[in-house]
Amino acid sequence: MAVTAPLRDCQAWKDAGLPLSTSSNEACKLFDATLTQCVKWTNDKSLGGIEGCLSKLNAADPAFVMGHVLSNGLVLLGTGTSVKLNPELGLAVSKMAEMSKAQPLTPREQLHVSAVETLAKGNFSKASDLWEQILRDHPTDMLALKFAHDAYFYLGYQEQMRDSVARVFPFWTPDIPLSNYVKGMYSFGLMETNFYSEAEKLAKEALSVTPSDAWSVHTMAHIYEMRGDVKNGLEFMQGSEAQWKSSDMLACHNYWHWALYFVEKGEYEAALTIYDNHILPSLKASGTMLDVVDSCSMLYRLQMEGVPVGQRWQDVLPVTRKHNRDHALLFNDAHILMSSLGAGDARTTEELLTTLKEASGAPGENCQHLLARDVGLPLCQALVETESGNPDRALELLLPIRYRLVEIGGSNAQRDVFNQLLIHAALNCTSSANKNVARSLLMERDALKPNSPLTERLIRKAKAIHLMS
Repeated sequence: MAVTAPLRDCQAWKDAGLPLSTSSNEACKLFDATLTQCVKWTNDKSLGGIEGCLSKLNAADPAFVMGHVLSNGLVLLGTGTSVKLNPELGLAVSKMAEMSKAQPLTPREQLHVSAVETLAKGNFSKASDLWEQILRDHPTDMLALKFAHDAYFYLGYQEQMRDSVARVFPFWTPDIPLSNYVKGMYSFGLMETNFYSEAEKLAKEALSVTPSDAWSVHTMAHIYEMRGDVKNGLEFMQGSEAQWKSSDMLACHNYWHWALYFVEKGEYEAALTIYDNHILPSLKASGTMLDVVDSCSMLYRLQMEGVPVGQRWQDVLPVTRKHNRDHALLFNDAHILMSSLGAGDARTTEELLTTLKEASGAPGENCQHLLARDVGLPLCQALVETESGNPDRALELLLPIRYRLVEIGGSNAQRDVFNQLLIHAALNCTSSANKNVARSLLMERDALKPNSPLTERLIRKAKAIHLMS
């Protein structure tokens, strides 16, 4: 059983080679408490939850710059918002920058301030470079490691996500707080770059020490998914549920993975039961963007399988509509669009497309807006064309960008909804040339993930329309 390390005061952070510019031991401990909960993907009631800790942290030392770095970074990376959408956040980032100039900080802390300022401009890649600069000199700086890890995920930088942890992994000895969670982070990067055996070994090591590590559970769910090992995936999720269901920030997503196995098997009622009992209630309670994406992705996948989802899109729309003009992440935009299309809300659909087009032409260094014209808009338009019954046009939009979709971020498992969209578009095409694309895509899918029941169903459909012998 893992022993919880005591929260670190000023001296403990200094001893760790990560001194913090505050004289408040309370502020240092609350900084540690907040960071710990983020890494564990849970609001720990015994600590007061993340928001509670941040509030107390600010009260303990309002001028503690690293407290503001942590708070602003979490809002930018964790909520899918931006300074454009949230003027209060813009003021908070400016205040952080002013504070950093008014007091002596360590070079490491200054780099953290610069990274969050850069992140606020939407330049995830440049912010990551600054966190990497920190990690070269301070390989056990968890804040830099975690923020870089998340930014790489949003960018679709799979190798960077893996290698960022690989470079510092030997420094994370068992005596360092949270070291066991670094295994889960490294495991996820290995899994996303198809090193499944190495990823499984590390995730299992992490879980043997900390069975409640929801991120390592999540990595294992991915490994079973990518290998097409539905039987063991289902057994694993069921057997470990008691350990991870209290990790409120990730539990819904782990339930989504569980439901994904049922979709793969064609057991749609079981998938809908998980959706109704866990995914939708979580969305309604939290409204977080991860829960939005999970809800929309699950309903859209079931719909592509021909499953009637009833009024469920109407339940999702009030949450997604609030984010229709955000355009913080293209990955989110595509899923938000699924909900307005599913609910038949033409006005909301048009609003999303129009404002995304405007964002794509906006000046600045926002990586998502720069990518919108070439990747985001064609993807969103393909979803619209599919809903409008124009599969040939959807295929024409999707085929040229299919290998660029990784750039919108998310995991391989999450983006598979777009692979399936492409295959369904090809299967439904009227042009014989386009129909042959379906055959090619299905052969490719079968080679990459053999023994997949979902792929077998699609192949049967192709055979029924004489595309495959």
